[in-house]
Amino acid sequence: MEKFVEQTLLYDFYGELLTKRQQEVYENVVLEDYSLSEVAEDLGISRQGVHDMIKRCNRTLEGYEAKLHLVDKFLQIRGQVQKIHQLAEQYKAEDIAAISNVILEEL
Repeated sequence: MEKFVEQTLLYDFYGELLTKRQQEVYENVVLEDYSLSEVAEDLGISRQGVHDMIKRCNRTLEGYEAKLHLVDKFLQIRGQVQKIHQLAEQYKAEDIAAISNVILEEL
């Protein structure tokens, strides 16, 4: 999985478990693509401090995933529902295809 997509999924699932400060820095650097220097200047901390916080956040988010496996389960379920949808379309089962579409949209 691409690193950015992985970071985004981890943040979507576990970001609320980070402190508000960590969330702010992580969102600015990873999701908004601000430079470390820009974030450091805005928050009045060093560039190295921002860098260290991002690394710490990544380790924390990966640690949650290693214990809870929510992202992995989500990806597995999404893949299974996509297969159901493909099979339903193949066999002209419109009701099943409609239900699988609803599930995919909610995921």
